Amino acid sequence: MSENQNFSRRNKKGTEKKSLKIPKLRPKKEKTTEEEVEKQATTRFAKIMRPIKRFWKRYNLTKITIIVVLLTIVATGSYLFYLAKTANVKVLQSSISAQTTIYDKDGDVAGNLYGQKGTPVKIDQVSTNIKNAVVATEDRTFYTNHGVNLKRFTLAIVTLGRFGGGSTITQQLAKNAYLTQEQTIDRKAREFFLALEINKHYSKDEILDMYLNNSYFGNGVWGIQDAALKYFGVPASDVTVDEAASLAGMLKGPEIYNPLYEKGKYATDRRNTVLENMVNAGYLKQDEADNYMKVDLQAKLNDNYQSESMSYKYPSYYNAVISEAESKYGLSLQEIMNNGYKIYTGMDQNMQAGLQKTYDDPNFFPQAADGTYAQSASVAIDPKTGAVSALVGNVDTQGSNSFTDFNYATMSKRSPGSVIKPLIVYAPAIEAGWAIDKLVDDSPADYNGWKPTDFDNQWRGEIPMYNALANSYNIPAINTYQTIGPKVGNALGREFGLKLTSKNDVLPTALGAGVETNPWQIAQAYQAFANNGTMYSAHLISKIENAKGQVIKRAKVTKKQVISKETAQKMTQMMLGTYSNGSAWKAAPDTYTLAGKTGTNEDQDQWVVGYTPDLVMALWVGYADGKNTLTGSSEGQTSVIFRQEASYMLPYTKGTSFTEKNPYEEAGIAALQPYWTQQRQFQDNIVAQEQAQANTTGNTPQSSSSTESSSSDNEGGFDLGKTVKNVGDAAKKLWDKLTHVFGN
Repeated sequence: MSENQNFSRRNKKGTEKKSLKIPKLRPKKEKTTEEEVEKQATTRFAKIMRPIKRFWKRYNLTKITIIVVLLTIVATGSYLFYLAKTANVKVLQSSISAQTTIYDKDGDVAGNLYGQKGTPVKIDQVSTNIKNAVVATEDRTFYTNHGVNLKRFTLAIVTLGRFGGGSTITQQLAKNAYLTQEQTIDRKAREFFLALEINKHYSKDEILDMYLNNSYFGNGVWGIQDAALKYFGVPASDVTVDEAASLAGMLKGPEIYNPLYEKGKYATDRRNTVLENMVNAGYLKQDEADNYMKVDLQAKLNDNYQSESMSYKYPSYYNAVISEAESKYGLSLQEIMNNGYKIYTGMDQNMQAGLQKTYDDPNFFPQAADGTYAQSASVAIDPKTGAVSALVGNVDTQGSNSFTDFNYATMSKRSPGSVIKPLIVYAPAIEAGWAIDKLVDDSPADYNGWKPTDFDNQWRGEIPMYNALANSYNIPAINTYQTIGPKVGNALGREFGLKLTSKNDVLPTALGAGVETNPWQIAQAYQAFANNGTMYSAHLISKIENAKGQVIKRAKVTKKQVISKETAQKMTQMMLGTYSNGSAWKAAPDTYTLAGKTGTNEDQDQWVVGYTPDLVMALWVGYADGKNTLTGSSEGQTSVIFRQEASYMLPYTKGTSFTEKNPYEEAGIAALQPYWTQQRQFQDNIVAQEQAQANTTGNTPQSSSSTESSSSDNEGGFDLGKTVKNVGDAAKKLWDKLTHVFGN
């Protein structure tokens, strides 16, 4: 009992002691409102993420993501590797040293395109000072790396391409030759693979040679040879250490670090930086560098550089060639100008040179009261092939540059005026069975309030259709268009290459209203009349070769029978009258018979289109600003311009005669004879001179003039054409006498 009691006591005592221990509790801290909000937000986010995490784990999306990333990297790398492999770096060296050359139809050189090209120089003709300065500054591992510097390249990738520290000399060459100057990861990656490929195919000396010849040094100067001459007046082989440092320093920022900018304000410091780099690379001792830093940079400047002439021989034609190479063959401007391509064209240099002469004198073209010259463009096409023999796209006015300016021959959008009539009015009518001498009415007409007239405001009643076309009378054309149906006429117009829509299915379209075109499209369309109804797609380029002579592009020429042979012949018959008795009666050159059409759009556009079986020519004249207006019609100065350019070009054709008969001649009506002028005599002399050089004759049959004379004599009445001719001959004789007197 006592033990139990003792035990109970201890127990109790222990219990009592335990119950006396009161823990010291800290006062409970009340939660702030911010903590509650944060906890609630965390709870909500956790609730949202909980199913996402379960889904992520369930489908092993971590592994899938890693696989996708790896596949993307592999695919991107493979693509870039493919681009590097297909860049054809084997022709890089020849491309850099060669200029893109334009060839004519006979394979003769017609000129070069001066892109980012300087005077090429071999590496053994470059001073060792230049090599050392460039390597020390641009790529100290150049002679040991494989085209790339992995450490520096990784830095460029990590910084998202914002720092150029990753580019070796080989990478810079790849960038200059194939890529843009944009600082992006994509460009850096392409540059990486291209550099590896270049390094595989060329020695270090060849790479340095290409790099120095293809680098820009400011002030329009490309290549180390021209840079040495431009800034220090010596060839690259004679450059001193301090001069080499200055040239190497320009590579980072040629427009800022060249010594002509701000009188060398930045160039001197940059030169000194390069000299320090040469010390660090072991090419110079410090005391040597210090001495070179003391040299007055401005005192050493000496310009002995003579740039390539930028006065291109045939600028408009080159401009059009470049546009065609870009649009039809997918070449970039950089590639065209710099890759040393050989571009073969359909150019006839004799025709092109003559056409160019016509455009060289702006005073030959209309001039507004404010001194603005009218613009103009001409295209000449061989209808048997579609090849463009000659092209000029603008008038050579002061401050203009035909190579870079807007090319009206190919780019303009002008109203065709009446030159559209053969395409959508008379050709469809002939196709429908109309005869060329079908009588059409030229009387006042009212088309729902529209009352068109002719230039002379005269009416002639019923006349043969060939007369209506030759003299470009409007009412007969509108009535014919209305009879055959605008939709029918426009459908054939589209076959000719005109851009017509349902909005053009209205009567004013017969006069060219609401239609936009240019000399290129018009000359292309009129091929069908000169070539028995067949039209080729007009083109300048026949093929393109790379610098190694490998053909990389061939002409894409289409051939289409637009109208029947019979329709083409009847259309030519009617359009022969345009040049003998119609609106172009003063436009045909001496000894040549032409067919064609003129056109006048109010006071904004004037056209003359003429062709022989050998050549189609289209001329447009108008003001570009839309503010000034032309005076007269296409029978005036525009016909004079056309006659002069045709006088230069036609002697270089075969002189093929028309087999079609002129309906005026068949009707016994004599051709109109323009009166003599000094300008016409000048143009006749051009024909004689060019025919003598080409050993050709005109296409007018010898018997034609005698037939006309006998026809006039047999009529026995008053012959206006003969009288005008006699007056012209008398004026010529008088002019000859006066010039002889004053000449003595």
